[in-house]
Amino acid sequence: MIKTWNDIAPRYHKRWAGRSIGPFQSTQKLISFAKLNSGDSVLDLACGTGAVTRYILNKTGKSGHIVGADSSITALKIAKKSLDQKNIDFVIFDAENFGFNHKFDVITCQYALFFFPNAFKALNNMKKALKKNGTLALSVHGAGETVPYFNSILTSVQKFIPDYIGSGAPNLDRFGTKENLKKIIKKAGFTQVVIHEFEFWYSPGSFTKYWSNYLKYLAKPLRNKLDNLSSEQKKELRNTVKTKTIPYTKNGIIKFPWRVLIATAKNHNTST
Repeated sequence: MIKTWNDIAPRYHKRWAGRSIGPFQSTQKLISFAKLNSGDSVLDLACGTGAVTRYILNKTGKSGHIVGADSSITALKIAKKSLDQKNIDFVIFDAENFGFNHKFDVITCQYALFFFPNAFKALNNMKKALKKNGTLALSVHGAGETVPYFNSILTSVQKFIPDYIGSGAPNLDRFGTKENLKKIIKKAGFTQVVIHEFEFWYSPGSFTKYWSNYLKYLAKPLRNKLDNLSSEQKKELRNTVKTKTIPYTKNGIIKFPWRVLIATAKNHNTST
């Protein structure tokens, strides 16, 4: 997973994280729900290329302190290049295995909880890193058909390549409902858990552009699996995906809905 993320981080930043489009229209809402104050100490967990970090800085100001943490050295290099302030530290570590000598007022985590193999352990670590009454604010993509940008391709590809995702990989949909997201956060000991649901829109252009971008930006391990298909299978796969995009296509242009869940919670347990 880390090798793949290091490979795609520059493209991810250019296409998504560096722009307020699609699901990243939710970033400002995440920041708003976090209720940041000037001077706050904030951990931006799985900060990636710094999409959320820069918004945090606008709220906490020069008197605040931000730690941006990620497991990808490539992503952190991009973040450091655009956010070279003295009150921001970028560190590399695993969300399931970290610890700090001090505690934070707020922890943010955008589009990463579903990537953690042991999400419960990661949430436990977040709770331990928060001050009493500290705030957790995180976001995840909706499940299955609520994000047809992913689902149209993923469900089609898996019919041709059953091991496309890979054995042991986390189920990326597992927190994509209000019920499941609230359950895992409460299980980790957080209180006052509130889930906000939003639907954004994203247009990848024509189907030809949507499909060509999928092939262009595909990570190498997945590309190798796709290359093993015969030309007839590839053609059939493309047609299968195209059929799934028809309900979202008008005048040759696709416009997908994109569900996003934003959760906030409090750490009221002094024993951590």
